[in-house]
Amino acid sequence: MIQAIPPDSRLEVKFIGNELEYQRLRTWIRIHSSGFHQPYSPRRVNNVYFDPHNYASLETSLNGSSERWKVRYRWYGQSTLPSPGKLEIKCKRNVYGWKLSFPANLTIEPTQSQWNHTIHKLTAQLAPAAQLWLHRAPRPLLINRYQREYFATGDGHVRLTLDTDESVYDQRYGATINVDRPANIPRLIIVEVKCSREHRQQASDIIQTLPLRVSRHSKFVKGVLANRL
Repeated sequence: MIQAIPPDSRLEVKFIGNELEYQRLRTWIRIHSSGFHQPYSPRRVNNVYFDPHNYASLETSLNGSSERWKVRYRWYGQSTLPSPGKLEIKCKRNVYGWKLSFPANLTIEPTQSQWNHTIHKLTAQLAPAAQLWLHRAPRPLLINRYQREYFATGDGHVRLTLDTDESVYDQRYGATINVDRPANIPRLIIVEVKCSREHRQQASDIIQTLPLRVSRHSKFVKGVLANRL
């Protein structure tokens, strides 16, 4: 279902490190000659990841396929249960990524936190194109939550996100949304450098000095694998 790379796709490169490196990384950002600033306030990011019953999306990520897609519902803020947000289809081909986004005014009360109720309510609010994606990947596998900081170069051409304090909750083995039993995962910081295709060289120059190692890292995959332990 992934078509040709759209013109507005962006370069996306991820780096990971131990959370003990956080202050060193923040110092690098602060003194970098590109003049990084924070265009947005930090916020809590929450995601539900969905997959087909045969784990097709997970398998393509595990196999390192050059073409990958993920279906997720994302909302922001402190609510542990799904709140108003967007169903996003995250597509990637090699180092280029893009998203399809469909808003939904979803609100789930603790007394109605069964997955069948949640998916029915979400489906009813989505545009037909989004419903097709959710029908293709109907199984909730994982909820993850993390704190995200946003940075951009002075000219705005290259952006950088910094994710910390991640928690992961397996959703495969119960009828009710699990936000009480987190998996045991490493304490990492995750940095992603992003830019349009025309500013790839500028991003490459910045990446050369970043004090973390590049990694093919997926929060979705790492979260699912953590729950196998």
